[in-house]
Amino acid sequence: MKKKNYHLAQLNIAKMKYPLEDERMAGFVNRLDEINALAEASDGFVWRLKDETGNATNISAFPDQSLIINMSVWESPEHLRDYVYKSAHVEVMRMRKEWFHLMKNAYYVLWWVPAGHTPTLGEAREKLKLLRENGPTEEAFDFKTVFEKV
Repeated sequence: MKKKNYHLAQLNIAKMKYPLEDERMAGFVNRLDEINALAEASDGFVWRLKDETGNATNISAFPDQSLIINMSVWESPEHLRDYVYKSAHVEVMRMRKEWFHLMKNAYYVLWWVPAGHTPTLGEAREKLKLLRENGPTEEAFDFKTVFEKV
């Protein structure tokens, strides 16, 4: 199998309804380690943003402190899609209305990075901004409009 020159990076954000310490967020917080471990064990997983606690909930990427982020890199859109929509991760997604506000703008973005590149928060913020301002392009896209790269 030929080694790919590019991997798929993703950023997703969510606006919390309550602080992470609030008991109403317990259903989300209590599954973080499980869902993060599932990602890392999934086919096609390359990397994910995390701090010393093992997750990214304490990493501030935006002025709004109620926004939490998740950023990762995958070998392909198919690998990421399988994790997001065909694993236990989907159970958490089904419950997101309990913990997070509905976002009017794009809340996730996909983009290609050279294999071996670790995306930065600045890069991720810029890609989300591009998607929100221009819609899907080769530079920043979503699952509905994946631009292939080899």
